Amino acid sequence: MSTPPAKPRAIVFVDGQNLFYAAKDSFGSQFPDYDVALLAGRLCHGQGWELTPSRFYTGVPDSADDPHWNHFWHHKLAQMGRVGVHVFSRPLRYRNQTVRLPDGSAHSFLVGQEKGVDVRLALDLVRLASDRHYDVGLILSQDQDLTEAVEDVRLASAFPSSPASRNRRGIDKTDWIRIDRNLYNECKDARDYRPKGHRGGS
Repeated sequence: MSTPPAKPRAIVFVDGQNLFYAAKDSFGSQFPDYDVALLAGRLCHGQGWELTPSRFYTGVPDSADDPHWNHFWHHKLAQMGRVGVHVFSRPLRYRNQTVRLPDGSAHSFLVGQEKGVDVRLALDLVRLASDRHYDVGLILSQDQDLTEAVEDVRLASAFPSSPASRNRRGIDKTDWIRIDRNLYNECKDARDYRPKGHRGGS
C-alpha cells in the first residue's frame, strides 16, 4: 500500500457562478467580490494541503447584451490569470423566456445560460486526477451534478455558509468545508471590476 504524502497536493476547482450565488444567499454579496487565489490559499492552508494552481470556470455574457457584466468578467478574469489561476470561460447562450403577468399579458425576455462549464470542470477534475496532478481536489461549488465525477478520487467541497443559507449541503460523496462570513470577508478582492458608473454597495 502506498504511503499518503505528508502534505497532500491540492487543486482548487471554482465554479464561479455557483460560488457567487452561494455568497449572495449566505452573506448578501451583490457581485462576485471574492479573491479566488486568496480564498483557495486560505482554505488549503487550513487543511494542511499544498496548493497547486487553482482553476476557475464561468460563463460570460455577450458585450452587446450586457456590457456591464462583460466588462466586469473581462477584467476580473484577466487579473486571475496574472496571479496564476487557470481560467476557463465560455460565452453564455441565450434563449427567449416568456412569463405570464398578473394582468394576463405575456412578457418575453432573453435569459443567458451557462452551457458546458460544469462539464469542463468535471472533465478537468477526472483528467488531472488520472494524471496524478493532485492528491485531493477541492471544489468550490454545491452543484450536485458533479457527484458522479468523484467516485475514484479524494474530493472535498467548500461553500459559503451562514444562518441565512438556504442550501447548507456540500456535494454528495465529498468532505464538506464551510466558509463562514469572517473567512469570506478576509478573502474579498480589493479590486472592483465593475464600470465606475455601476458601483454601489457590496
